[in-house]
Amino acid sequence: MNDLKEVLQMLIVFGSIAFIIKTFLDYSMRKKLIEKGLVDSNVKHLFRYGGPTSTSLKWGMMLIGIGAAVIVGRLVPYRIQDEVTISLMFILAGLALVIYYFIAPKLDKNGTSEVQSS
Repeated sequence: MNDLKEVLQMLIVFGSIAFIIKTFLDYSMRKKLIEKGLVDSNVKHLFRYGGPTSTSLKWGMMLIGIGAAVIVGRLVPYRIQDEVTISLMFILAGLALVIYYFIAPKLDKNGTSEVQSS
């Protein structure tokens, strides 16, 4: 039974890595096709808020929120520490995404996002 568990764990780990790499490569290929103009204008709206600037901002905000939740969670009493930490992680990460929702259109209007609509 332990052998089956180890095999499943390895399949999940390597399968997840392969899926992430495939998703990233597909995104890069589609982005290059759009930049070269090889795709019609109906597909360009899919990448409106794309690009490294907005993606990095979104993930940076989420990770700062999660890190702040862990720090605050360490300051509370031990018996409720886990519950407070986990709930704050969800609350602060969600708050970061809501703030990003309002920031992303402004980034697109200012032209700081890498992929711009033609």
